[in-house]
Amino acid sequence: MIKLIASDIDGTLLPEGTAQINPEIFQVIRKLKEKEILFAAASGRHYTSMSKLFEPVKNDIIFITENGAYVCCRGYDMLEQVVEWELVCQWVREVRQIPGASFTLDTKEGFYTESSDPEFLSLVRDGYRSRITVEEDVLAVRRRINKMAVYRKENIREVAELLIPRWESRLHCAVSGDIWVDFMNLDTNKGNAIRSIQKILKISPDETMVFGDNHNDLEMIRSATESYAVGNAADAVKKAAKYVADTNVNDGVLKVLRTLLD
Repeated sequence: MIKLIASDIDGTLLPEGTAQINPEIFQVIRKLKEKEILFAAASGRHYTSMSKLFEPVKNDIIFITENGAYVCCRGYDMLEQVVEWELVCQWVREVRQIPGASFTLDTKEGFYTESSDPEFLSLVRDGYRSRITVEEDVLAVRRRINKMAVYRKENIREVAELLIPRWESRLHCAVSGDIWVDFMNLDTNKGNAIRSIQKILKISPDETMVFGDNHNDLEMIRSATESYAVGNAADAVKKAAKYVADTNVNDGVLKVLRTLLD
């Protein structure tokens, strides 16, 4: 019997960088809870963005944010992982040199950036609905950083190919959609976040169902016996998952969840 369901957000439950969520999901989440099935929203997004997106059910679900760096439920911190400050400083100094790129330093309180790109800031504030502060020097104040992320509107794979080989021995690196590359503590990923929830709630992988679409979902896919890639997922995710659902724009996740209610 399934006791825990976790779904990625961007590219899996809705289009990347939007708040276009089918409101039926809220009703389904409540009905799943009545059947003692917990729902976890798992994303690279910040908690402020996710709590707004799931406002009607924010007290009924678990939030796996920052690709697993911060996990909480009803204000209770279930897991928090941070990046060593010296690594943050080295990373920022390197990323500053990448043409056309913007970056964020992510904390529990919100995002920090040095970018003045209006399109980037609009995407974060209006698309993801996250709290972001622009500073001249983000390294002037020492902070607890859960995740760093590089954004570039085009050719993000080039950024990934440049940075990941240089950082993968020191940070967990993951391509997160078509415009982001994420960098976190080496132990941080959605799979470890799922396993921490499973341990706390005494839920087995056989009692867990997950949904994903991109490379940053692979560890989560491997944490559950009942794993789904949506139809628009990367080939590596489809290969790793047990099943393939319909695409995100065709409500692939919802279609599977409805069968649990039936």
